[in-house]
Amino acid sequence: MERKRLEQELSKIGISNPQTIFYNLNRAELVEAALTKQEGKFSHAGAFVVNTSPYTGRSPNDKYLVTNGDPDLWFASGTQAMDGKTYAALKAKLMAHIQQQPLFVRDMRAGADPDQTLKIRIISDLAWHNLTASNMFIPRCDNEPITDPDLTVVVDTSFAADPATDGVRSPAFIIMNFEEKLVLIGTTRYAGEIKKSVFTFMNYVMPKRHVLSLHCSANVGAAGDVALFFGLSGTGKTTLSSDPQRRLIGDDEHGWNEQGVFNFEGGCYAKTIRINPELEPLVWSAINRFGCLLENVPLNAQRQPDFDSSAITENTRASYPLDFIPNYEPSGQGGHPKHIFLLTADAFGVLPPLAKLTIEQAMYYFLSGYTSKLAGTERGLGDKPEATFSACFGAPFLPLKPSIYANLLAEKLAQHQTHVWLLNTGWSGGGFGVGKRIALPLTRAMISAVLSDQLNDVETHRHPIFNLDIPNEVEGVPQNVLNPELAWTDQAAYQREALQLAHRFADNFKKYEKTVLPEVSAAGPGVAL
Repeated sequence: MERKRLEQELSKIGISNPQTIFYNLNRAELVEAALTKQEGKFSHAGAFVVNTSPYTGRSPNDKYLVTNGDPDLWFASGTQAMDGKTYAALKAKLMAHIQQQPLFVRDMRAGADPDQTLKIRIISDLAWHNLTASNMFIPRCDNEPITDPDLTVVVDTSFAADPATDGVRSPAFIIMNFEEKLVLIGTTRYAGEIKKSVFTFMNYVMPKRHVLSLHCSANVGAAGDVALFFGLSGTGKTTLSSDPQRRLIGDDEHGWNEQGVFNFEGGCYAKTIRINPELEPLVWSAINRFGCLLENVPLNAQRQPDFDSSAITENTRASYPLDFIPNYEPSGQGGHPKHIFLLTADAFGVLPPLAKLTIEQAMYYFLSGYTSKLAGTERGLGDKPEATFSACFGAPFLPLKPSIYANLLAEKLAQHQTHVWLLNTGWSGGGFGVGKRIALPLTRAMISAVLSDQLNDVETHRHPIFNLDIPNEVEGVPQNVLNPELAWTDQAAYQREALQLAHRFADNFKKYEKTVLPEVSAAGPGVAL
C-alpha cells in the first residue's frame, strides 16, 4: 500500500502523523527488524524466542468493553464496562504516543469461509507481534490493500496507562470498542491478547449473523467426518486435534454456519510446557523451525529451548502457521461435525474420562464450562490448578450472553444429529498431588473409538452422582480408568470429593436457570442445594 494511502487509513483511527511505517513485511523481514530492535533471539533450530515478562499470560482483570447500548452485551468476570468519554481520552493519549514509534502494520483476515471473513488490521510497535499476526491469521485473498478494515487492533507495549487518571485498574489494558471496531492494547507484550481480542470480536459479530462461534479445535477424517474439541487452555485442544490420521482444520477458534465449520485463524498458538516429541510429533516439528515464534521458553547455553522448564512461566507458547503441520486442511473448512468432545481437566479426579451426553446435558456442560485453570495461563494463578467454571469454555472471550451461544449450539446439535461426549483429560485415582493425570495414549484410544463410531450405540451405565452415561467398555482402556471410583483406594473419599464437585456444578448453574429450559437445568448432577 502506498504511503499516502496508508496514512489516510491510519488517520481515521487517530494516528495522524506516523514517523515510520513498515507495511506487511514478510517473515524474514520481520525477524530481521526484531533482531535489530533486540526484541528476542534465535533458538538453535531457527525459531525466534521472546520474553514477555512480567505479562506472561492474559490479564483478565485488565479487559474493558466500551458500552454501546446493546441489550445482549455481557461482561465476563473481570471484564469491566468503560464509558465513551473515558475511552476517548485514553485512546487520544495512546494514539499520540504510538505515532512516535516505528509502526508495523499488517492486513490479514479472520474467518476461512469467504462469506464470513472479516478484514483485520494489526498495528504494533514490536516487529515480533506482527510476526505472530502473520502466523496466526489468514493471508489476504489477493494483493489489494485493505481499506476500512472490519477490525483494527492497536498495540503499544511502551505505553502505560495511569490508573489514577485514565479510569483503568493497572498500567496494562485491553479495551474493545465494537462500534468503532477498534481494540486498544497497552503495556502487555503477551501475544495472546492480540489473538483473543480478534476472537472476542468474532464472538460478537458471528452470532448476530446466526453463526455459532466456538472455542474449539477441529479436524476431519478421510471420509469427511468432522470432530470438534472444546476446552479451555491446557485441556488438550491442540494436542488432541493434531492427529496424523486426520487433517487439522484449526486448533482453537471456529464458526459453525449452514455449510459446516470454518477456522477463524490461519495458525496455531500452542502451549509447549513439557511437550513430548514422541506423543506430539506434529506440534514438535512445527515449533522447531524458522518462522515459529516461541514465547517465554528458556534457552540453554547452546540456544536449545528447554520445554520442560517453567522458570519464566508455566504458560510457554509457540505460534506457527497451519502449513507447518503436514496434514492441515488448506481450506480451513469442513462439514457439519459428527462428534463433539467437551474437554475438561478435572483436578479432583472424580469425573469419568468419557461420557455420552444428551442435547440437554451438552447444553448444561457447555454452559458450565468446568475445568481446572492451569498455572500460568492467567496472571495471578499459583502453582496448583484451580477449579473453575467458564461459560461455553471461554467466558473471558464472550461479549454476548452465554445463553445465546448455548441455544445456537442446541439448535445445531438437533439439526445435524451430532454426538456429544464429555472427555476428562485430568486426574485419575485421586486429585492433583495424589492421583495421576490420565495418560495421553488412553485418551487417544477413547477418541479413536468414538471417531470410528464404535461407541455410538454402546451399552452404558449411569454415574450415580453426575448422572453421566459411561461406556461399559472401550478397547484398550482399563475399567479402573473408565470408572473413576475404581481407581481410588479410599471409596468414601471419592464419594465426598464427587459430591463436593457436584454441588459446585449446581451452585454455578443457578445463574443460567432462568435462561434455559427446565430440562437443561435438570441434566446436571443429581444433588439438591
